[in-house]
Amino acid sequence: MSWASWTTRGVFAGRDGVRTGEGGPVLTGELDVHTTWTEEERLAHVTVQYSGASEWLPLVGSPVPCSSEDASRTLHDAVIHAIRAGHTEPLPFAT
Repeated sequence: MSWASWTTRGVFAGRDGVRTGEGGPVLTGELDVHTTWTEEERLAHVTVQYSGASEWLPLVGSPVPCSSEDASRTLHDAVIHAIRAGHTEPLPFAT
């Protein structure tokens, strides 16, 4: 089974922050974003945390169907750009 993951630290969320899944909190300020993709599931799991914190929370809309490792890297980059642009739910804008 193949898998891949990426973490981007120090991503500043827009004024309204980003929503986490399952009724979780809205995170604002400086965040870390992590994406994990597995070939078996063909899903990209996107999580966020306050920079330097220990608890990762799923973004609302995660996991996302993702066909390949390359596509999951593209998705990760798109989520980063959407968060920086101020989208509170970045996954609809990234997929």
